[in-house]
Amino acid sequence: MAPIALESEDHSRDAAFNKVMHGKSVDSKGFRSMLNKDHDAHKAATDEYFKHWDNKSAGTETVEIREARKAEYATLTRHYYNLATDLYEYGWGGSFHFCRFAYGEGFHQAIARHEHYLAHMMGLRQGMKVLDVGCGVGGPAREIAKFADVNIVGLNNNDYQIERASRYAAQEGLSDHLSFTKGDFMQMSFPAETFDAVYAIEATVHAPSLEGVYSQIFRVLKPGGMFGVYEWFMTDRYDNDNPHHREVRLGIEQGDGISNMVRVSEGLEAIKAAGFELEMHEDLADRIDPRPWYYPLDGDLRMASSLGDILTIARMTRIGRFLAHTAVGGLERVGIAPKGTKRTADSLGYAADCLVAGGKEKLFTPMYLMVARKPKA
Repeated sequence: MAPIALESEDHSRDAAFNKVMHGKSVDSKGFRSMLNKDHDAHKAATDEYFKHWDNKSAGTETVEIREARKAEYATLTRHYYNLATDLYEYGWGGSFHFCRFAYGEGFHQAIARHEHYLAHMMGLRQGMKVLDVGCGVGGPAREIAKFADVNIVGLNNNDYQIERASRYAAQEGLSDHLSFTKGDFMQMSFPAETFDAVYAIEATVHAPSLEGVYSQIFRVLKPGGMFGVYEWFMTDRYDNDNPHHREVRLGIEQGDGISNMVRVSEGLEAIKAAGFELEMHEDLADRIDPRPWYYPLDGDLRMASSLGDILTIARMTRIGRFLAHTAVGGLERVGIAPKGTKRTADSLGYAADCLVAGGKEKLFTPMYLMVARKPKA
């Protein structure tokens, strides 16, 4: 593995910024949370994030541009979630990931089943000490803790998400089973051989090097322990010389805070190079299901299985997005919403279109499942 330059961590700086930007919104949700931001701090986060994408189209992208994003992977990801977390919770819920859909299965039921399936495939058992790498606001951790009766430590480099995850865990009476800690998954502070199992759900895609983050996971996992991951990949159909393919990939990266997404073949090489014995791997997006994983983003209300799902999916239709983004834009103009909120929403909307295109054209998958074991000796 080529050496990866790691960003210096400054937890005091990040905590101070979090207090300024999110201090008034930590106890609220949805649109109310979006409106309770410090406007100057929000602008700083917006400028810091979008500097990586402004005037850098798929047609003019260079290796140097991508390397510059990778060099600031932690800052890029942290500010992305400073901007996007409330929008995610408003539009998607507390588990920031995709899933498969069975016949008649509701949206939130399908999300939970996807989490249960990973826990099952990893063989999680009562009392295990488990690490959730890139835990978001803790939705999967709460579900897996209840499903498998395990103790989970959530690792996250965004203070706002840690605060929200801790609050939600307390609300559900899970504080004895869940804890959340600040850290960079490229340079974990945990001692070697700390965890019985480790999982990551659509999170390690934010790493500048998959081999780098997988190697950190290998280090903190006990011998014989299991690592399970749902990874975001461009499939091996992706052709970087194809302008349309590059536009799809860059749209996903920009709208999802990703510095460097790679192909499936590169990911398989990375997990093996980290030292793991790969026990199984499969692109679950290739399974034949009644509804594709991207249907909520596609806004096809005919596929919704309940009134509740219709209300959720309606937000993701083009009309739903247009109305929400227009409302946010109006609130920005009168000084109620902080500047940059609509830009972030528009970026997420464009990413949604690219995700759907990538799914339909089999260029991208958000659910490449890999289950691997750390050798016992």
